[in-house]
Amino acid sequence: MTHDIVIRGGLIVDGTGAEPFVGDVAIDGGLITSVGGTAGPAREVIEADGLVVTPGFVDIHTHLDAQIGWDPLLTPVSWHGVTTVLLGNCGVTFAPCKPADRETLAAMMETVEDIPRTAILSGLPWNWESYGGYLDALEGLKPAINVAGMVGHSAVRYYVMGERAVAEPATEDEKREIARVVADSIEGGAVGFSTNRFPGHVLPDGRSIPGTFAEHDEVMQIAREVSARGALMQNVCDFTRADMGNDVLLRAQASEAGARILFSYTIGASPAAGTRAVTFMDGLCADGGDITAVSIPRGTGFVFGLQSRLPAYNIWAQKRFFGPAWEALAAQSFAERLAAIRDPAVRASLVEEAKASRHDKLVWLNAIYWLGDKESPNYIGATEQTLPVMAEAAGEHWSETFLRLSLESEGRCLFTWRMFSRNLPALEDWLVDDRVIPGLSDAGAHVSQVMDSGVTSFILSHWVKTVGLYSLAEGVRRLTSGPARVIGLKDRGTLKAGLRADVNVFDLARVGERYPELVHDFPGGAPRYIQRSTGYVATMVNGEVAFRDGKHTGARSGRVLRHGA
Repeated sequence: MTHDIVIRGGLIVDGTGAEPFVGDVAIDGGLITSVGGTAGPAREVIEADGLVVTPGFVDIHTHLDAQIGWDPLLTPVSWHGVTTVLLGNCGVTFAPCKPADRETLAAMMETVEDIPRTAILSGLPWNWESYGGYLDALEGLKPAINVAGMVGHSAVRYYVMGERAVAEPATEDEKREIARVVADSIEGGAVGFSTNRFPGHVLPDGRSIPGTFAEHDEVMQIAREVSARGALMQNVCDFTRADMGNDVLLRAQASEAGARILFSYTIGASPAAGTRAVTFMDGLCADGGDITAVSIPRGTGFVFGLQSRLPAYNIWAQKRFFGPAWEALAAQSFAERLAAIRDPAVRASLVEEAKASRHDKLVWLNAIYWLGDKESPNYIGATEQTLPVMAEAAGEHWSETFLRLSLESEGRCLFTWRMFSRNLPALEDWLVDDRVIPGLSDAGAHVSQVMDSGVTSFILSHWVKTVGLYSLAEGVRRLTSGPARVIGLKDRGTLKAGLRADVNVFDLARVGERYPELVHDFPGGAPRYIQRSTGYVATMVNGEVAFRDGKHTGARSGRVLRHGA
């Protein structure tokens, strides 16, 4: 027998957590036909001696719902070994949607996830009303990798209640109708339902998005419909608001409704933050419910640099801090900014304004870390890489350090404000918990603010290779079969004969992330960060090589993965 593809002599890490072994993987007709041993001849042979062979990675927290319309390659995650993405997180989706409500849902996604409204409206066909219709539209886009989707609470509530959905409780009839629409969406292919109970996620007018304060009974009616169909309940919660009872609600979704639960959770800067998170998880799972947390596996937050936002920018108030010199710099293009700071007089004005500002000593400055000047960003730098400490060591004001490093790097250098997971030892305590999936890339969202789409590569390069927090087998399991189980995928996520051939071949010694860069390739020239990868030799999607050496081959072999299909 001549196989379609044989991956020859690689270290096979099958995604189950079992010990790796050397052998061949054969692929025919889009399926894995043999794993291990020596396979026969093939029309294409990928020599994998010294390389690692794994299932394709599964990213369970993305917002690529809009980007897929103009970027069917779903970059940057597809450059980092991801072969399946989950859309529809955080309660914000584009379906179900009545034609008159398209602008509303686009505006909601813009304010919650920093995806430009004009790009959303112009970049998608908007030829659907139901969630199943949205998935039909995605199939027509012929994505390069697989996509699965959840239906969002905000969209469903607005579909049923109209403007009343924002701030009013649902009537009993409306609750039943909301639950029915969710059930219909799952029947139409949604792999689950997402709800957002974080009041900081708001509409353009500042009101919290629909569903934020929905009564527990409304959510539980939905959970019962989701559970009855074996689908997923995804939650974004504000656990600091005791009055909202989100921890009680999560536990009830799992124990009373019997649903499979996924929720997002990040830890703070305290040395005890990781153990506190584990204790919190113990409480949630005390009744034996199927509850999984997804957590960002590194210190992360807003990215600053001359090419994007400046460190003098007030993210929350959406205005700049210091004075006319900084205002003028912020209004310029990247090329103009770089030319401006080459002028000593301009730099002097910027420094003078920063020194004179009452915001000069803001605490957040102590959490701004330099990403370094290498080809790969430094996400694990210690206090010595914070902007104020670097400035003190150089005998400069922090604004002088920022400007100097920007000049020396031709504007390329970046800084990240570590809002989340700032304490790496505490993060280890949390990430080792078996109920935690490291991820939360947020790919497709906050596109000009944050760049975590390469976290799969970071998990391999840092937590597996450098630190050894995970063995290679366990690290791969948490990137493959672990998240696949959460979504409910049974035909991929492990290397096993008869399953779909989503496969990665990579050099573990070289796997990593390139330095982020800002590009303007969204509709209308809107900016976004991208991040290339290193070390990936081949990524196969449904049996076709979609990416080779980090570059797209032209194959568009991804599928829309519908619940129950």
